[in-house]
Amino acid sequence: MAQAAATGIPPVQEAQGLHDPDVRARLSAGGLRTFLAVAERWDLSVRQQCVLLGDVPPATYHHWKSKGVKTLSRDTLERISLVLGIWKGLRLLFSEDAQALRWLKAANTDLPFAGAAPLDAMLRGSVDDLYGVRRYLDGWRGAWP
Repeated sequence: MAQAAATGIPPVQEAQGLHDPDVRARLSAGGLRTFLAVAERWDLSVRQQCVLLGDVPPATYHHWKSKGVKTLSRDTLERISLVLGIWKGLRLLFSEDAQALRWLKAANTDLPFAGAAPLDAMLRGSVDDLYGVRRYLDGWRGAWP
């Protein structure tokens, strides 16, 4: 989990701890704030953000954004972690945010994307689609076996 270093809990234990409501509560507010900051940098619509968060209803999204959140689901936290990993991968691969954003939104003929933009692949809605983009970036930068 992207927040594991901040909590001092090793990543494997942190991921296992996502079943624990106390762990999720500790990670939820900061994770959501960071996700919202990335979504703003990527100029994502509310609908796109809702899809990336796991098809949350827009009313729920607006409530979280205005009132905060106490405890997100394990699925939502996993999705946030994947988006933050994608953000980090792009930051490591591209020297400028504009280049990273162009790559994210441009059609890509590489096999995993089949002519679609990586963001479009992420917006298909499955957590597997987020994992696919994350793994692709990790492999590109040599961080994936």
